[in-house]
Amino acid sequence: MSTTSDHDRGRLPRQIAYIIGNEGCERFSFYGMRNILTPFLITTLLLYLPEGQRMLAAKDVFHTFVIGVYFFPLLGGWISDRFFGKYNTVLWMSLVYCAGHACLAIFENNRLGFFAGLGLIALGAGGIKPLVASFVGDQFDQSNKHLAKMVFDAFYWIINFGSFFASLLMPLFLHHFGAAVAFGIPGGLMFVATVVFWLGRKQYVMVPPGPPEPHAFSRVLRTALLTQRSGQARPGLWLAIAAVVVALASFALVPALGFVIAACIALVVLIGGVGGGAWLQMDRARGVHPDHAVDGARNVLRVLVIFALTTPFFSLFDQKASTWVLQGNEMSMPSWFHSAQMQALNPLLVMLLIPFNNLVLYPLLRRFGYEPTALRRMTAGIAFSGLAWIVVGGLQVVIDGGDPLSIVWQVLPYALLTFGEVLVSATGLEFAYSQAPASMKGVVMSFWNLTTTVGNLWVLLANAAVRNESVIGSIAHSGLSVTAFQMFFFAAFALLAALAFGLYARRYREVDHYRPA
Repeated sequence: MSTTSDHDRGRLPRQIAYIIGNEGCERFSFYGMRNILTPFLITTLLLYLPEGQRMLAAKDVFHTFVIGVYFFPLLGGWISDRFFGKYNTVLWMSLVYCAGHACLAIFENNRLGFFAGLGLIALGAGGIKPLVASFVGDQFDQSNKHLAKMVFDAFYWIINFGSFFASLLMPLFLHHFGAAVAFGIPGGLMFVATVVFWLGRKQYVMVPPGPPEPHAFSRVLRTALLTQRSGQARPGLWLAIAAVVVALASFALVPALGFVIAACIALVVLIGGVGGGAWLQMDRARGVHPDHAVDGARNVLRVLVIFALTTPFFSLFDQKASTWVLQGNEMSMPSWFHSAQMQALNPLLVMLLIPFNNLVLYPLLRRFGYEPTALRRMTAGIAFSGLAWIVVGGLQVVIDGGDPLSIVWQVLPYALLTFGEVLVSATGLEFAYSQAPASMKGVVMSFWNLTTTVGNLWVLLANAAVRNESVIGSIAHSGLSVTAFQMFFFAAFALLAALAFGLYARRYREVDHYRPA
């Protein structure tokens, strides 16, 4: 089905209000359950484990859940682009999402039922994740695309509006009313979000899913890899074959590292090898496919390099709901306060920083002759996340030394990390949409979300490493605790990524893939 919105040319589409309202409620539901997940696991669901193992186990469950949430966008994007369209996919996946919340509330003392609920939420939240932002973009064309940045910022602002109240209130509900109520309230908000989205159905611009494209991205890559030219070697094909072999061999790591880590490693190797191989032979697709399709496929691969270089940022960012909460538990705070509530600082600062950046910082930079382009902002954002982790690592060193430290000290790293988030995540949403060819909007947005899956893979690998006795012994020689060492390691990881990102971004040429007016 395809409908046309009734908004005037060059004006803000009226149906955006339904999508923004849906997103506010959905984000409250997601962050409401996510931000109490680690404390709930430690204090209730993982009590069967020895006390010393609960923190690492809780981090593993949390980051595995996040990996699922950001992996399933691949499925949601594919289903949307090929079969049902964005609206129908979002609506049905939202119902799966609601069922997952119900499981969390009902099975608070049943590990199998609770983990099944986490799986359903990962499927539902992940399935809709690439589509809602992309659906926002579909409501614009060339006549009003100048308003899209403002709406994407508003979109990100409402995400954090919901997250702020969820982060502030849900730890209190968990403490005073128990898990059934604390997980049930986000479920109710998710149901409201679904209803709000459904109410706008008659006003949306609905871009229908297209038939299989003879010149789609995957077909261009296949042609580039398989086309043989007389007298020329096929390095790209051999690289892709090697990637497939290594990806399959990665599953041998399952006994040592678990299925999730092994599967993620296989996925990263597969994407890198097939994409890199196609890049080496991309010109072989010319003649079989039109130049615009080949150029579009090459541009998508260039975008994926940008995405790959942001993965260290997400490995740092998502640990504020695990590692930073656990650090907060070791700090002094008022009796009525819970360390998980510190996460409310993040969305509060986002709501302040987005208008500050747009109204004050960016105009000031332009006045001094420096244009804050999307890629420049993202480079700085990754670097600020590294600085945040240097600070939080310093706090951990003080804690390990036995000196009492107030949780108020976490305000500084939260501020630095949030500034980085605004520069990376809010910018990345609009950047990912604008760089995606029309036939690849959903899938490219899925790859943008996959950066968080890979970021959380780095966290799981780091957690697995510190279970190794030889690694622990090497860390001991540094004079740092395992936790402090990991914090400084992630800080260095992000700063190196920022350097690589900035160097690559200098050679990247941005394109414009908004719909024609």
